[in-house]
Amino acid sequence: MEKVPYQGQTLTRWRVGNSTFLALPEKGARLMNWNLTLGDGSVRDVLYWPENADFADIAKVRGGNPILFPFNGRCFDQGEIFFWRAADGVRRPIPLHGIARQAEFKITHLDARGFSAQLVPGAEAQAAYPFDYEFSITYRFEPFGLTCEFALTNLGREPLPWSAGHHFYFTLPWSEGLTRSDYLIRIPATKRLKQDPTGALIAGPALQPEESMSNKALIDTFHTGLRSNEVIFGEKGRPGDITVRLGGEKIPPPDATFVTWSLADDSPFFCVEPWMGPANAAGHKVGLHLVPPGQTQKFSVSVGVR
Repeated sequence: MEKVPYQGQTLTRWRVGNSTFLALPEKGARLMNWNLTLGDGSVRDVLYWPENADFADIAKVRGGNPILFPFNGRCFDQGEIFFWRAADGVRRPIPLHGIARQAEFKITHLDARGFSAQLVPGAEAQAAYPFDYEFSITYRFEPFGLTCEFALTNLGREPLPWSAGHHFYFTLPWSEGLTRSDYLIRIPATKRLKQDPTGALIAGPALQPEESMSNKALIDTFHTGLRSNEVIFGEKGRPGDITVRLGGEKIPPPDATFVTWSLADDSPFFCVEPWMGPANAAGHKVGLHLVPPGQTQKFSVSVGVR
């Protein structure tokens, strides 16, 4: 573990076996890059990070793993975007993907295998989610993978709603000369959903259990009703697949969701995102979780290369 100066920031770098991880825990608890040294000495970027990223507006940086909390995606209140309404009946503003990816965090633990950090709510967070709580993130790094756990503790007197997740920007393609059509993804979903312009969930595309990653129907699709907690993708007929696991149970809760997304056909990344539920959970209640007063709920994901 070492500190690294980069574009006016001080990053933390971990080297664990064949893997190198680069993070900025104090800004959004953002894991920025993960690369893997292969047997021939070459380096493969697993997580994509763009050059010349604007750290002053880190929420808009397309790279690494933005943390989505307290809600994923776009929230709506009575059809109006970027608002939500809690059980107290108050309408509150909520940015895209919530308040964590652009928030300040304080490091609570740091060692040779990872870190823990706790959200420090600023003005935006207090306006969007003005409750008494602690939200912390713990990363543990391995030679060929990582685990990230969220913990939300309710310090108040009323149930605390949340439906959080991850926005992993995976480098794709990762081999020179290949395109998305050379990659396959296996998603064990029984239901696909989309979000309409009012925030409601509607039927999504009909997809096979294994699809080419060039299939445009994958973009902005919610995959739910999961028969297992693993999504696997990689190059056809070659080793080095990536496995993303949602939770610790082989069969996740029925509303647990994987999201597939990318910005454009030629973007150097493809996002595979494990979420607690589909977008706008606070509105339609699908995938919405409630933390009772005085209790803590956790959400864990892991990613590995094999």
